[in-house]
Amino acid sequence: MDEDPQPGRFVLTGSQHFGLSQAVSQSLAGRVGVLYLLPPGLDELARFEAPPRDLLEVLWTGAYPRIHDRRIPPHVWLRDYFATYVERDVRSLRNVTNLEAFSAFVRTAAGRTASEVSLSALASDVGVRHNTIRAWLTVLEASFLVLRMLAYRSNVRKRQIKAPKLHFPDSGLACHLLGIRSAEELRHHPLRGAVFESWVTSEVFKAVTHRGEQPRLSHYRAAGTEVDLVVDQRTRLVLAEAKAGSTITPRFFGGIGRLAGELEGAGLAVEKRLVYGGDQRQSRGGTEVVPWRRLLEVDW
Repeated sequence: MDEDPQPGRFVLTGSQHFGLSQAVSQSLAGRVGVLYLLPPGLDELARFEAPPRDLLEVLWTGAYPRIHDRRIPPHVWLRDYFATYVERDVRSLRNVTNLEAFSAFVRTAAGRTASEVSLSALASDVGVRHNTIRAWLTVLEASFLVLRMLAYRSNVRKRQIKAPKLHFPDSGLACHLLGIRSAEELRHHPLRGAVFESWVTSEVFKAVTHRGEQPRLSHYRAAGTEVDLVVDQRTRLVLAEAKAGSTITPRFFGGIGRLAGELEGAGLAVEKRLVYGGDQRQSRGGTEVVPWRRLLEVDW
């Protein structure tokens, strides 16, 4: 590159970036562009020969391309993936020495997908120190196994909850770690709604990231008001709620309606959306209702 600065001559790819900064002798700062290629989004999965069609099948299967390309049973591929991830990739990291405890931590964290992060609670459940959980979460974030979504900071309420939310971006991996062994089993699982919320968040995150942009996603919770997803598009805020049910009820709109009213009162431009498990796209009370399969047809 020093001898011939013409751009576009090299493309460097890899399936993971553990130790990348140590392996590359020069930073190449200012001379390279970095793109994060996450697992396929819903629209990309549709290009495989036999993609899942039903929502529960989409959630349970997940989006790792090898499953769809080779038609490997999800529970088989995910089992082997997680085993090799813990035994090979994590073993190379200096701040993970107890692999058995780390494995238990990942499974415990999966049970908290779409929930606010409590380092103390995780540490108590796994039996390790608070600082260890903090370091292990950093490992999961570095490998894109989890997303930590910060709370939206607003001046319209004083009693806001500032804790970040934890999301497992691949719903199939979350289901595997939760011990869900079929799409039908997911239908009656108490965490179906949480898995769906994390899936919606992940699809939005991937859509923005694959455009080469930095996602500006957060969540909101204050006394009596919760909003699953706040997307900052700089000129406006998109308030989104994710509901796995296929039947729309008025309670789905409560949180986004209350927060939208307060933000608009503060002079902010706001758009409201509900992503749900049904099939009809419609508008209710100024809220755009988006079916799960048409999630990527709207601008995030």
